[in-house]
Amino acid sequence: MELVAPDRSLVGHFESLEDPRCPLKRRHILHEMIVIAIAAILCGADGWVAIAQFGRSKRTWFEGFLRLPHGIPSHDTFGRVFGLLAPAAFEACFRAWVESIRALLPGEIVAIDGKTLRRSHNRGAGLAALHMVSAWATHNRLALGQVATDAKSNEITAIPRLLELLHIEGCIVTIDAMGCQTKIAALIVARGGDYLLALKRTIGDRPRLLPPNQ
Repeated sequence: MELVAPDRSLVGHFESLEDPRCPLKRRHILHEMIVIAIAAILCGADGWVAIAQFGRSKRTWFEGFLRLPHGIPSHDTFGRVFGLLAPAAFEACFRAWVESIRALLPGEIVAIDGKTLRRSHNRGAGLAALHMVSAWATHNRLALGQVATDAKSNEITAIPRLLELLHIEGCIVTIDAMGCQTKIAALIVARGGDYLLALKRTIGDRPRLLPPNQ
């Protein structure tokens, strides 16, 4: 019986992503636009203009494995099409691709931490800054996934959702004191991982309060 190698290509993982555009107005192939955008971002592009410029500068290379029936899309087209995509569906495809190419090493340390994104708030609209909980593979130097929360206090509920997305068998998961919860530890073990959770210093069952200026 002949063994078939798993598909590790970007194209293969994004071909199934639903195209939200009207079929009569599709000049560019969706998964090809995604391949160009991801390649550009990996090379340092930080916006739609930079992505389009990267695509044009590398067009000969892209034509080696993409059809590009109408050339490289404009920056406006990139922005408009990506704005229509379902974020959860895109994330699922991207995460599947990352899982297919990363080498899981025994003892890989997966660091989970939450950060508030600077200048992501909108006071005029009454929106607070976006807080993200992310998982980082320290050996592979790769972000494995992230989940948005409404506030830092919601990390306790976001961490289990993030763990459900990850393949952590044989890995060591590190989390700060916010994630020191028996349910989180049990979930890590159930998924085949080990954990290292930080503890806040306490006296008895009450937090130790330091005197001012110490």
